Amino acid sequence: AERLMKRTDKESFVEEFRDRLEASPAVFLTDFSGLDVKSMTVLRQELKKNGAEFLVVKNRLVKLALDGLTLPDLSEWLNGPTGVVIGHSGPVEAAKTVADFAKGHGDLPTFKVGVLDNSLLDAEQIAHLATLPPREQLLAMLAGVLEGPMSGLAGAMEAKLQEMSGLLEALKEKQEGGGD
Repeated sequence: AERLMKRTDKESFVEEFRDRLEASPAVFLTDFSGLDVKSMTVLRQELKKNGAEFLVVKNRLVKLALDGLTLPDLSEWLNGPTGVVIGHSGPVEAAKTVADFAKGHGDLPTFKVGVLDNSLLDAEQIAHLATLPPREQLLAMLAGVLEGPMSGLAGAMEAKLQEMSGLLEALKEKQEGGGD
């Protein structure tokens, strides 16, 4: 079907693909050799559920889309079958989804390279990224860590306010008593 794309269709696809790449916090190139269409459909569905997408794009069109972007040069990884994973909701979710999928599908697809904040990640770094908790869980953990000291601070402030209130009340009573 790609061969039948008209030049204008290719240009608009490349433009749209470039916009997606630029807007995404993370992009991963994978080798999907050995995966059948049914498995790739399942992978696409899993990624979509987790705020990412999986695209099979001709390497030449990926190169055209990358041209002019501030992303690092990925040319050396654009050979053979390349599946592009665009992690719209974040790098961890996309990496984890692909890694979990691969566990049940003969370790396929494999990561070739990733880009996170304009830095290259090798397959090992991506695998490590996939073991991190998702963003929401990290934020919840951070909130939990901050909750202890905050509740202690709130308790101490409340005690001081009550102490001050008691002192003001005593001062008021003393003044009222002294005025008799």
